Amino acid sequence: MTDVAKLAGVSHQTVSRVLNEHPNVREQTRLRVQAAINELGYRPNKAARLLVTGTSQVIGVVSRSSTLFGPAATLSSLAEEAVRRGFTVNVESVRTLDRQPIADAIGRHLDQRVAGLVIIAPVESANDALDDLPEDIPLVTIDGDPARPTELVTVDQEAGAYAATKHLLEAGHATVWHVSGPDDWFDARGRVAGWRRALTEAGAEIPPLMSADWLAASGYRNGQILARMSDVTAVFAANDHLALGILRALHERGRRVPEDVSVVGFDDVPEAAYYIPPLTTVRPDFDAVADASLDLLLAQITSGHRLGDRRVLTPTLVTRESVAPPRS
Repeated sequence: MTDVAKLAGVSHQTVSRVLNEHPNVREQTRLRVQAAINELGYRPNKAARLLVTGTSQVIGVVSRSSTLFGPAATLSSLAEEAVRRGFTVNVESVRTLDRQPIADAIGRHLDQRVAGLVIIAPVESANDALDDLPEDIPLVTIDGDPARPTELVTVDQEAGAYAATKHLLEAGHATVWHVSGPDDWFDARGRVAGWRRALTEAGAEIPPLMSADWLAASGYRNGQILARMSDVTAVFAANDHLALGILRALHERGRRVPEDVSVVGFDDVPEAAYYIPPLTTVRPDFDAVADASLDLLLAQITSGHRLGDRRVLTPTLVTRESVAPPRS
């Protein structure tokens, strides 16, 4: 408040009156104080610099409102690990990961004097909001932009997709088709890159990319196209829900899995082992993501500044019954 008063050329008491919306303040003075507040990024009695004291036992999380398995599993693991370490998690869910919704959610967290922030930011539109954050706020981004020089914890999407595609090639398939996630998601981009790299290294033909969202219905629509193409013998789906839709479309067309077409997914949802047939898929370790995220966040809270560290965790290929050699 002293800094605001100095910049606005008013007394500490005048700043207090403006903050408390006291009627006995001239409009010109109110505007001058508000301009100083905006310029300094001041939040009344809950400034971001207080976060580094560690007095709060609450961690603020910003996440998109979603039932998608990956973000939901990440959030669940984060909450459980935080409790184990003596913290609680306060979640602000936003409808879209755009600049203003994220900024508003962060502001609500700062008003509650959280100890630090975790932003689950798997899409490109989140970058603008992260650019605006002061450097003294303890912050970790999960599944964010790999190119950003910030504290980041993410799964190595490219490595997982590479392993899935290579597994299909090693089973004897000449090439592998890919049904991808939305192209504004960093996860989807990484999985496309891994698929492409495996095919390139093997000298295999790279089929046209089939774009989708993350839902089973989208997998089904793409699967209907793939099922009509007799030369398709292997498909890598960007997540298990897409794979489920593809399996349904292949079944309806009389294409057997894995006898006619092999299918691999990504995420290892709890139901994947009970698909027909049980699905070969890539398993990210969401508990490890949560553990690494809290390690980085608590290190910042303790040190009082960002450390520029990041963790990239390699997922595991889980082999089941949805992959077989192609028929001769």
